[in-house]
Amino acid sequence: MRKTPIFVLWLLTLPAMAQVRVQEYPIPSGHRIHDVWADAAPGGPIWFSAQGSGHLGILDPKSGKVEFVRLGTGSSPHGVVAGSDGTVWLTDGGQNAIVRVDPRGDPKGRAVKVWPLPTDSGYTNLNTAIFDKKGVHWFTGQSGIYGRLDPRTGDMKVFEAPKGRGPYGIHVTPDGSVYYASLAGSFVGKINPDGSTRVIEPPTPRQGARRVWSDSKGNIWVSEWNSGNLSRYEPATGKWSAWRAPGDDPHVYAVYVDETDKVWASEWSAQSMLRFDPATEKFESFRSSTRSANVRQIHGRKGEVWTPESAADKVVVYRY
Repeated sequence: MRKTPIFVLWLLTLPAMAQVRVQEYPIPSGHRIHDVWADAAPGGPIWFSAQGSGHLGILDPKSGKVEFVRLGTGSSPHGVVAGSDGTVWLTDGGQNAIVRVDPRGDPKGRAVKVWPLPTDSGYTNLNTAIFDKKGVHWFTGQSGIYGRLDPRTGDMKVFEAPKGRGPYGIHVTPDGSVYYASLAGSFVGKINPDGSTRVIEPPTPRQGARRVWSDSKGNIWVSEWNSGNLSRYEPATGKWSAWRAPGDDPHVYAVYVDETDKVWASEWSAQSMLRFDPATEKFESFRSSTRSANVRQIHGRKGEVWTPESAADKVVVYRY
């Protein structure tokens, strides 16, 4: 393990005059961190994919210690998500496989299991994943696929996505429905019980839907990379709403909805984190202490939002 210095900042957001405590955890350079996932327990570990070095990273927020678990030859993980049993799962583009790490037990002997995709899938450019309410692991691949893995049986199925290349972010609603975004296809897809996709077209053409997240009501929030919009789809009515992010030429990369149903997004043109209140329809902006942050996946737990600053070798938490 490596112990890293921890930096703490205080931000006062002007629109709401709400104090937010920002804490930064530097990560050793060269790992090129990509996505993060926060353990649900208060003070629990933060998992991150080290795409540049082929590791799962484990950050202890209390001490700042960082541990790395090697995932295999040629590994280059993109997404990371925790299972309900405490295991950690990664979509590994380098190995073209789903990888599970059991962080329990001896830190020197973390159990790593690899599920390669079927050989006829080709290179899938694996992206992100989520578990549905039945414990099935759903994943996306930007080459034009999405798939499912049942951890109990090892059964894996890969599906061709509508419109081909583009499947990116993926999430599950409180009722268990799985939705994903297609960046190149500019649509949101709902996965049907038979594994097929129902294509849902946002009203903004060629918007570049990049990632999706559900709020507590089952509404789907979408980060639109090309249009710079943060949009919302309401499955109950089919209604779409959209709010353009602040700035002259915004590019919204990631989206996450916290436990209060406020929406967090990363905006790459201004290199800022945004918090959006659907009740007031107002954005708050938070700037990184580093000029280039490149925040990718956003995740959190009660009172905390965690981000990977992939261009700055930092994991950052916003406590509110």
